[in-house]
Amino acid sequence: MADPTPVIDDLCAESDDLDRLVAGLSPQEWARQTPAAGWTVAHQIAHLAWTDRSSLLAVTDQGAFAREVEKALTEPGDFVDNAAEEGAGLPPARLLADWRAGREALENALRAAPEGARFPWYGPPMSTASMATARLMETWAHGSDVADALGVVRPPTDRLRHVVRLGIRTRDFAFGVHGLPTPFEQFRVELTAPSGGLWTYGPEDATDRVTGPALDFCLLVTQRAHRADLALTADGSDADRWLDIAQAFAGPPGGGREPKRDTAR
Repeated sequence: MADPTPVIDDLCAESDDLDRLVAGLSPQEWARQTPAAGWTVAHQIAHLAWTDRSSLLAVTDQGAFAREVEKALTEPGDFVDNAAEEGAGLPPARLLADWRAGREALENALRAAPEGARFPWYGPPMSTASMATARLMETWAHGSDVADALGVVRPPTDRLRHVVRLGIRTRDFAFGVHGLPTPFEQFRVELTAPSGGLWTYGPEDATDRVTGPALDFCLLVTQRAHRADLALTADGSDADRWLDIAQAFAGPPGGGREPKRDTAR
């Protein structure tokens, strides 16, 4: 059974990087629009704070989490957007403090979780390592939106290996949520890590293959960039289809982002 400590450590490092990015923002900068339609920088941090609280409930009080899920499914509108809107209405200092407190509490709960524990979620149940990986993926993805809004380029790190693995593990989910048959064969995925090494997954002799930079793969599976703007190559019809529908997050099919460059041939 995988030790969750490394991914929890990387989750904390990813959160700290984003914290440094937003800690000194002015009220006007907190109100800047991000690439996510209708979401400001404050909405992005509010969403992270809300999902951290939800994750904490799932880890520490599964009955309370079940009640939250029932409430979310019955309230009018989109409960994710509603939660982000509510949090974004807080004064920035309060929002920042809430996010910090929530993620610290979640870190402590994940580190204290018993070996082999599994926790409920809005999708399939998660192990401790999977919960931490999902939180890291969201923190990185929403942090990318914040950085874009602020005009900041964040150097990618090898923490992206966790996002890559999640993106690969959710391949079958992506096909299923689109009502498509799941490919029978595994794919070969070969990605260049930010540090320059090669990350490889799947059988070497696989017919369907995906290659390119790990950063671009992570932007794709978190739907932070359109495939047309990324240096990813697919060999095989199933792999090619996957790059059009990939998503590493739970829920219905994401809308993705519009291409930034002209895709006309």
